[in-house]
Amino acid sequence: MPIFEFLCEDCGQPFEELVFSSSAVDEVTCPECGSAEVQKMISTFASRIAGGSSASSFNTSSAASCAPSGV
Repeated sequence: MPIFEFLCEDCGQPFEELVFSSSAVDEVTCPECGSAEVQKMISTFASRIAGGSSASSFNTSSAASCAPSGV
């Protein structure tokens, strides 16, 4: 059950709507003015990568040995 972003073409109000099926997208109305003249927006999504980053496996002892002497 994806949440889609819409823009009302009558009042200009952006809104999100939980849509249960792809055919139900055509039945979405604006919650602000009730208009059926809505446009589905292109949405971005967030993702999370599992696991650590390469920085977490960085060996600090090797970094210390690369430091210039006298610093």
